[in-house]
Amino acid sequence: MKRLLIEKLEKWRVKKDRKPLVLRGARQVGKTWILKEFGKKSFKDVCYINFEQKGVLEAIFEGALTPKRIIEQLSVYNGKRIEPETTLVIFDEVQEMPRALTSLKYFAEEAPEYVICCAGSLLGVALHAGTSFPVGKVDFLNLYPLSFREFLMASGEEMLVDYILTGNRDLNPYISKLTDYLKTYLVVGGMPAAVQKWIDTNDYFAVDEVQKALISAYENDFSKHAPRALVEKIRYVWNSIPSQLAKENKKFVFGLVREGARAREYEDAILWLYDAGEIIRTYNITKPDVPLKAYADLKVFKVFLLDVGLFRCLSGLSPKVVIEGSRVFEEFKGALTEQYACQELQLMEKLQTNYYWTSTSQAEIDFLLSDGMKVFPLECKAGLTMNAKSLKSYKERFAPTHSFRTSLLPYERNTEASTTNIPLYMLFALEKEC
Repeated sequence: MKRLLIEKLEKWRVKKDRKPLVLRGARQVGKTWILKEFGKKSFKDVCYINFEQKGVLEAIFEGALTPKRIIEQLSVYNGKRIEPETTLVIFDEVQEMPRALTSLKYFAEEAPEYVICCAGSLLGVALHAGTSFPVGKVDFLNLYPLSFREFLMASGEEMLVDYILTGNRDLNPYISKLTDYLKTYLVVGGMPAAVQKWIDTNDYFAVDEVQKALISAYENDFSKHAPRALVEKIRYVWNSIPSQLAKENKKFVFGLVREGARAREYEDAILWLYDAGEIIRTYNITKPDVPLKAYADLKVFKVFLLDVGLFRCLSGLSPKVVIEGSRVFEEFKGALTEQYACQELQLMEKLQTNYYWTSTSQAEIDFLLSDGMKVFPLECKAGLTMNAKSLKSYKERFAPTHSFRTSLLPYERNTEASTTNIPLYMLFALEKEC
C-alpha cells in the first residue's frame, strides 16, 4: 500500500537543515513499516533498533551520549557499519529508552550527517509524562490511519484520485463507484491491517475480526502503560465514545462516562488517550474569528476516535450496514459521517480544523476551518439531505466570505451564494477549494 507520508519523508531527507525526525502516531498505524519502506527506497542500508529489546542497548545509552561513540556501538550491535547520509538509523519504540531521545540533541548539534528517524506507539504519553526531550533539536511528522484518498489508491484507483486532484469536477460517471468505495471505507476504516485484510479477502467480517483485535490491543495498553489510578477511568472514557457521538449534540458529556462523573476526575484519562493518539478532540469556538485557537472554549469539546472503522466496530454496528443503501451514512445521527470528516480534516496541514461552533438556538456548524486569515464553516450532512438550517443561521450572523457543506450531493460551487457543496468522497480535495 502506498502511503503519502513517504513523499514528506523524502523532502525531510534532502533538507539542508535536517534534524533527527520523530514520527508520531497511534499504535498500529504503520510507523515501523513506513520507515523501513523509506529506508529501502531511499538509502543504501538500514539500521533498525528496537528499544523494547533493552539489554545491550541499555548499556550503550547509559554511557556518554556522544554521537561518535553511539554510532560505533550501534554499528557493532547491528553487525554493519553505519555510514553518514547513506544509512537510515531507525529508533523504534524509542519511548522505552529516554536517554536515546536525549541523544538526539547531540546528533542535531554535532553529527547532523547521520540520518535518524524515531517512532514509538506511546511516544506522546512518554513525552507528556516528563521525559527529557531535545526541544528545538528534532523535526516532527505525524502518521495517521490510511485516508480515504490512500484507501482509493490501495484499491487500484490512483488515476481517479489524480483526476480529482488536478481540478476535474465532472464526476457524474464515477459518483456511484466513489459512493460505494466510501461506504466500504466507513466500515473498513484506515488501519493498515484492516485495509490489507479487505484487499486480500473482500470479507467485511474478516475485517471486523482484525478491528476487534486492534481494539483489544489498545485496551491492553491501558493496563500495561497507563498509571494504575487512571486505567479504569480511561476504559470508561473509551467505551463512552459511541454514546457520546450518537447524541444530536455531540458535545462530550462527562455524565455519559459514568453516572455522577465530573470533569476534574476524567480530564487526565482523556489526556492520556489523546497523547496516545487514540482520540481526536475538537473544541467549541465562542467567536469564529482568527486565530481560532484564541476563541476556543477548552471546557467544551467533542471526542472522536482515530479511525472510523474502529469507531464502527467499537459501536457494535454490523458490517452488514454497508449494503443497506445510505443507512451507513445516517447511523448514530450521522456520527460515522462526522467521524470520517473529522479524521480527513486532520490531514489538511494548511488549515486549522479542530473546531466547531454552536449557538444558543441549537444551530451547530460541525467544523470551522481557517487558513490563518479567514474562517470557513463546514457543515457535514449524512446522505442526500438538503437541510442546512445551521449553515444558513451562521451565514446570516457572521457573513463568511465562503461556506462549505459536505454531503452525498454532487459537487457544486455557487459563486452567488458563496457556498460550495463538496461531496464526502471528494473531501480530500477541500484544501484546493479554500
